[in-house]
Amino acid sequence: MKVLLIEDEPMLLDEMDTYLTEQGYRCEKATTFGVGEDKIVLYEYDVIILDITLPGGNGLQLLQLLKKLQKEAGVLIVSAKDSLTDKLAGLNLGADDYMTKPFHLEELNARVNALVRRKSFKGSPQIVVDDLIIDPIAKTVSCNGTFIALTRKEFELLLYFIINKNRVVSKQSIAEHLWGDHYDSVDNFDTVYVHTMNLRKKIIAHAGIDYIKTVYGMGYKFTSM
Repeated sequence: MKVLLIEDEPMLLDEMDTYLTEQGYRCEKATTFGVGEDKIVLYEYDVIILDITLPGGNGLQLLQLLKKLQKEAGVLIVSAKDSLTDKLAGLNLGADDYMTKPFHLEELNARVNALVRRKSFKGSPQIVVDDLIIDPIAKTVSCNGTFIALTRKEFELLLYFIINKNRVVSKQSIAEHLWGDHYDSVDNFDTVYVHTMNLRKKIIAHAGIDYIKTVYGMGYKFTSM
């Protein structure tokens, strides 16, 4: 899951980044309104954690931008302001949840997990694709009761394919999702090819079905029976 953290407090930003990265999320950071605005326009995210008070603008304006662009990211507002007016304004503009600072990182993680389930997996704690059972929280994949050993990148890739089921995803979009701000450091897309082929082989070995189709000249598409 790809998360954008828009927060101007350096210590809190680093704490959220470190903790959520440890939980398996791919995090990108923005410390100002302008940087947050650029990232929202240019990239896609599963979850955006958004502070209201930012250098250069107000987080509620970014909510309006998300609505205008019809972005599908779940939005969790974190703010020192605990007024009913701010909460209602944020929720009315499309935010999915609201937390008041200070908060425990464990609670933040729980809220993000719940948001991901609601947005991407219809609230279900598990994703079922034919005989495959994927648990986004435990980060496990099983087929007919047998666990499939995936690397972290393979697991993230599988979730990305499932979220984009029946859509063609390019190697560039996969690289962006797996490496975030650092995807430009990947000189070519050979690594994307390797991760995809390894995931493909493991699923075929257990399920007997090739879900990941190569769309030549475009990328890959995940389809189920």
